[in-house]
Formats: sequence, structure tokens, C-alpha cells
Amino acid sequence: MATYTYRCGTDGPVDVRRPIGTAPATLACPACGAEAARLITPPMLGLADRNRMGLLDRTEASRTEPQVVTSLPSSGPGPRPAARPDPRTRGLPRP
Repeated sequence: MATYTYRCGTDGPVDVRRPIGTAPATLACPACGAEAARLITPPMLGLADRNRMGLLDRTEASRTEPQVVTSLPSSGPGPRPAARPDPRTRGLPRP
């Protein structure tokens, strides 16, 4: 679903959600019934959170400036410590 914006001469902008590609050029204003013309607006990508916008920026940059790996990555942190047993399960039968 996409959000389409229409402008009514009386009531101003009107947002309508419809499946992509099904929005008509004009629409009856839900408030007054007058004809509202569709506005062409940019997608609302700037409203996403910082992590998502960073991902989009890195993805776009990788098209023209891919990062080249020159060495193997480090092994990372060591093994995780064993979880402490829950004292509530102490009385349960063991396999």
C-alpha cells in the first residue's frame, strides 16, 4: 500500500492509502466532496530510523564504490561463557 496525497481547494491536502498504481488523477474530497487533484510527492524515505537510512546509503554506495576485502576478518570474540543453570529447574529429572 502506498500513501497518495491529493489537494482539495477548500480543505487542503488529503492523504489516501491505496495499492501501488491504482490511484486516480482526481478524487472526491472526503470532507467536502469537491474534486481534489493528485500531487506528485517524493517517497517518505527520510522518515525511517537512522539504522535503516544508513543501510540504504551503504547499499547505494556499494553500487559504484564497492569495498574490497584485503584480508580475512579477525576471529571475533571468544566463546560465550556457559549460562548459569536456573535454580528453579534443579528439581527436574535429568536425561
